[in-house]
Amino acid sequence: MTGYRRALAAAVAAAALTALTALTGCSDDDTPASVASRAASAASQGADVFASATAKVGERFDDIKNGVDVKDDVKLGKVTTSGGRAEAEVSATNTGGSQKSFLVQVNFTDGDGNFLDAVAVTVSDVAAGRSGKATARSNRDLSGEVKAEVDRAVRY
Repeated sequence: MTGYRRALAAAVAAAALTALTALTGCSDDDTPASVASRAASAASQGADVFASATAKVGERFDDIKNGVDVKDDVKLGKVTTSGGRAEAEVSATNTGGSQKSFLVQVNFTDGDGNFLDAVAVTVSDVAAGRSGKATARSNRDLSGEVKAEVDRAVRY
């Protein structure tokens, strides 16, 4: 499964979980219509987070011309938090013959693999045969167990 489809499936699952959570807080005054309305709203918000995060990242990748897929040349360090935001060190190895830069999409997920956020980070001016580093930082505060994965990476 591609990273995009995996992230989309995770976003839908997160929306469903959010909707289920909203439903457990029902009172005796709730009607089926009001419960359904709250569930639909929660699902929509989950999908909106996914769409917004991936759209911003996609715009950055659209600007790259003649990039080479190098996902296997990129590794992530352990996820930490700083000021509520998740961070992961990105290390990109330049296996090309000249100095290059990298654009890397990092997806942040919860412990169950549900999509939380996506960011694009640039590792600039890495010499041939060397590695460069940058830090991927979530766009918003994330709590609980947060994991990071490289969704895609290009060398240009």
